[in-house]
Amino acid sequence: MEFRYLGRSGLKISEIAYGNWLTHGSQVEEDAARACVRAALDEGITTFDTADVYAGTRAEEVLGRALKGQRREGLEIFTKVFWPTGPGPNDRGLSRKHIMEGIDGSLRRLGTDYVDLYQAHRFDHETPLEETLRAFDDLVRRGKVLYVGVSEWRAEEIERALKIADEMGFDRLVSNQPQYSMLWRVIEEEVVPLSEREGLGQIVWSPIAQGVLTGKYRPGQPLPEGSRATDDKGGANMISRFLDDELLTRVQNLRPIADELGLSMAQLAIAWTLQNPNVSAAIVGASRPEQVADNVKAAGVKLEADVLKRIDDVLGDSVVRDASKTVSPPTRP
Repeated sequence: MEFRYLGRSGLKISEIAYGNWLTHGSQVEEDAARACVRAALDEGITTFDTADVYAGTRAEEVLGRALKGQRREGLEIFTKVFWPTGPGPNDRGLSRKHIMEGIDGSLRRLGTDYVDLYQAHRFDHETPLEETLRAFDDLVRRGKVLYVGVSEWRAEEIERALKIADEMGFDRLVSNQPQYSMLWRVIEEEVVPLSEREGLGQIVWSPIAQGVLTGKYRPGQPLPEGSRATDDKGGANMISRFLDDELLTRVQNLRPIADELGLSMAQLAIAWTLQNPNVSAAIVGASRPEQVADNVKAAGVKLEADVLKRIDDVLGDSVVRDASKTVSPPTRP
């Protein structure tokens, strides 16, 4: 396993992180989830990412039980706050009330006294940004949170937060967690340049585009049974944007490149995200331990410039680059 700094902070994290969105507590049984976490640990992954909203808070519970007994100092545990975790109007968003109650719930479910990184899961248009950042800073000062970050924020939102933190003496954001893959590059034009300048690292999710970049979805063929595209718990909606025959044909044309490099399609996709120097880690998920072992082989892989150009040539205009695709709800969900 290779390790990278999280932005400009002093925290080192495994460049392959393990995430449990759409798996733990919903898509796979707990025994399988624990087996995947054990496989991640065996492969040298030390960084684990989750969120309070995943599987209606159950994902944090499963991860906490799976990591029980591990040396806490040897792990980096990340979670998030924003989406609804209860029926009330204050069970969501980034108000001081929800943040303070949210971290206590997450710590209880994870079975730990602190999280290494606490992330604002979306931008909250209904809460003053000063209120959110002060609450985050208070959690850092109380030792419940070591670092703070965001997920799926636009460049101008991150920039506003940094300016407020500097003016008010708050701990600065160290990271952003965006969707990023060969097919989805909306952060490259605005978020990455700002982050490089201001010292944030990207912890990217869906580096294999919900499984599309593994090549298992073939043009003109039925969807594989049991795949993300047939999951009615949220996966199918996310992946649908990639399931057109022209794009799937282009993805199949990446196979010769992967074969030449001795990589699986998934390894090529994950390694591609790690070529961006602003990426601190790529998050992988799994429903089977062997998927973890396969994905981890992307760590440390270097892709030459000619390989990156060939990938771009194959994918062509199928790549999504529009920065406006990063969107937070206009009101709390």
